Amino acid sequence: MAAIKAAQVAQFLKAPPSAISAVLFFGSDPGLVAERSQQLAKLLADREQPAGDVIRFDDSDLEDDSGRLAVELNTRPMFSGRRIVRATAGRRISAQLLKPLLTSGPSLEGVLIVEAANLKPDDALRALFESAPQTAAIGCYPDSSADLDTLVDQVLSGFGVKISLDARTLLLARLGADRALSRAEIEKLAIYALGRDVIQPDDVDAIVGDAADLALEGIAEAAAHGRARDAISDYGRAIASGESAQAIILIAQRYFLRLHRVRADIDAGRSLDDALRALRPPLHFKQRDAFAAQVRLWSASALDAALKRIAETAKAARRSSALEDTLGERLMLALAAMAAAPSSRAARSR
Repeated sequence: MAAIKAAQVAQFLKAPPSAISAVLFFGSDPGLVAERSQQLAKLLADREQPAGDVIRFDDSDLEDDSGRLAVELNTRPMFSGRRIVRATAGRRISAQLLKPLLTSGPSLEGVLIVEAANLKPDDALRALFESAPQTAAIGCYPDSSADLDTLVDQVLSGFGVKISLDARTLLLARLGADRALSRAEIEKLAIYALGRDVIQPDDVDAIVGDAADLALEGIAEAAAHGRARDAISDYGRAIASGESAQAIILIAQRYFLRLHRVRADIDAGRSLDDALRALRPPLHFKQRDAFAAQVRLWSASALDAALKRIAETAKAARRSSALEDTLGERLMLALAAMAAAPSSRAARSR
């Protein structure tokens, strides 16, 4: 078939072609990938008479039987409509596995929906879905201002809550890095404001974090926990979506400075809970457990070394913008390695 252009996505998701057999959702916004995949799967299942079943697959489901996915997609259920299979792309669920299913023989009995990370135009999986018959590929990237405005209206209307113009402007400035995170922040605000006529700027300030910064801080969080693979994967998605490597480095520096501040308070005799409560601005509630675990993990001397490494990288990135992406990636790997090193371990946490 072909790639579905951004302007065509909404209509495609409302009324996908009846002959469609497989759809790929990919891009730098994993929340939007998951949301659109779920939306399409539900629509296709409900459109069947009787309703179809939706099942999930990832690489682990094919460990013992690599042909199981093909069996599910080529078997017509006896007591339900077409089977809808949502699959996560990976080492096994790849272009090599899917090409025979999508390019040879008759149409599939079921419908395949694949969720993937950001893919380059020449990626084999993306090229397969853009060229195979009865398939489609849909890119999912961070929301535009208009998309976010629509999302705010959609979520708040479901709660019967209105929002002032000033509050909307402030809210929109704090959303956008990830569709799932943006939706969660709007829902949290709506619940907070239940019983009021109109959401005001003070409500947004009180309850909504900066979703874009939170998403980027997730890179630093993964590195600080020693999760090198997650840090590099998230870093790559951020760069692919247009984020600046220098901005990510500075956010990592801010994150590690906060870790250092809490670690120093603990070493001075303060309890971990008191040290965390004293942070200003306060931690986002979703970060607290991971942040506390990292404070316990890192020693003050190791954090000193990490901050020195971050400062050196920030300086190098400013001097050579052509290398900033590579320098940032190397920094995340170095921080993750430091987190995993026994010498980084904090002696104790009160």
